[in-house]
Amino acid sequence: MTYQIEIPKLLDVALLAAQAGGNILQSYWGKQLHIREKGKAGDLITQVDQQAEEEILAVIDRHFPEHGILAEESGILGNADSEYLWVIDPLDGTTNYAHGYPQAAVSIGLLVSGIPTVGVVYNPMQNELWSGALGLGATLNHQLIQVSTIDKLKDSLLVTGFAYDRTEVEDNNYAEFCYLTHLTQGVRRGGSASLDLCHVAGGRLEGYWERGLKPWDLLAGVVILQEAGGKITAYDESNFDLYSGRILATNGYIHSQLSKVLLNTPHSPDFVYR
Repeated sequence: MTYQIEIPKLLDVALLAAQAGGNILQSYWGKQLHIREKGKAGDLITQVDQQAEEEILAVIDRHFPEHGILAEESGILGNADSEYLWVIDPLDGTTNYAHGYPQAAVSIGLLVSGIPTVGVVYNPMQNELWSGALGLGATLNHQLIQVSTIDKLKDSLLVTGFAYDRTEVEDNNYAEFCYLTHLTQGVRRGGSASLDLCHVAGGRLEGYWERGLKPWDLLAGVVILQEAGGKITAYDESNFDLYSGRILATNGYIHSQLSKVLLNTPHSPDFVYR
C-alpha cells in the first residue's frame, strides 16, 4: 500500500506522545492516587490514566488532527473515515501502578488501513522505551532487539494474564496457567499486556497468551513483536484478530507447540471460583 505519511514520521509522533504520557506517569509515581473501579471488580482507573491520555491526545491532535483515535478512557474520537487509527492505552497496568509495582506503561499503536503499522510502549518507571514500525524493526531504548531462539516448550519461559471476569466464567485461563507451569520453565503473570508482548520481543520470554483483551492492550506490542521476528495468531494458529480479545504470541520457534497445548489443556469445573 502507499502511505500518504512516511512511517518514520508517524513513529516520531508516537514517540513524542508516549513521552508526554510517560511524564504524567512519572510525576505521580509513588504518590497517593484517587482510585475507583470503572465497572467490573478490579478494573481500576486513576487520575493518572485520564491526565496521561489527555497529554497523548494533545500531541496526536497537534500533528494529525485529521486522524481517527480509539482511546481506552475517551473512546472513539476524531475522523471516523480516516485510514489512520491511533489506538491508545494511557496506562496499561493500572492495578500494578496503583500498588507501586513498576510493570506499567503507556501504549500507543497505529493502524493504517487496518494494518498494524506503528507501536510504542513506554515504561518510565524502569526507563524502558520499546518501539517498532512496519519494515523498520523493533528497538528497546533505540537499540535493535530480536526474539529468543529457544525452540522447545520445555525450555521456555512464558507469561499470561487473567481477565476481569475470571471468577465468573469457566474460560478463565487458570487451567492453562497451571498446566503450562508444569510443561515449561515457568509462567509469569505480568499484569500489563503491552509489556508482556515487549518482553517476548526482547527475548526475555518465549511466549504469551491471554483472553479478555482490548485492542488498546495489544496493538502497540503486536507491532513491536512482529518487527522483532515474533509470531502472532489466534490460539489455533489461524489469523490474529485484534478485536477478538485473544492472542497467542511467541518467538515463533515454540508457536505450534504452545498452540497445541492451549487447545488440549485438561479443564476442571474446580477452576471456577465464586
